[in-house]
Amino acid sequence: MSTLWRTLRQKLVTGSIWQIPLQLCIYIGLYLLAGILVNILHLPLPANVVGLGILLLLIMLRIIPVKWIRAGGNWLLAEMLLFFIPAVVAVVNYGPLLRTEGWKIVAVIALSTVLVLAATGCVVERVFRYEMSRAQRQLGSHDE
Repeated sequence: MSTLWRTLRQKLVTGSIWQIPLQLCIYIGLYLLAGILVNILHLPLPANVVGLGILLLLIMLRIIPVKWIRAGGNWLLAEMLLFFIPAVVAVVNYGPLLRTEGWKIVAVIALSTVLVLAATGCVVERVFRYEMSRAQRQLGSHDE
């Protein structure tokens, strides 16, 4: 067993053909473990967030060295655009709709963004004024 473990560890860090697939297996395994934990413990977090937390913990405790997962992580980051292709294909499939109604979609997105920003600004301004007046009242009551 120790010979198999040494061989596996060596393949994780060397530039062999198995390096990236083995490192991706670590990521997939952590994701699956996190999914099981989320289901068992009824956590209000997605499995990918829990999995990244587990990975961070394993790295901080030096159970998994960063060199064991670096190449797989770099590969995933390099190929990230590949994971967004379905969204781009969906936009391409609705080309005629976007040509005729695209300006309406853009207008709705722009208007809703402006409204959200304005509403947030108003709420923040009111809360700030309330907190300032409250602080002044408390300061006035302490002076007496």
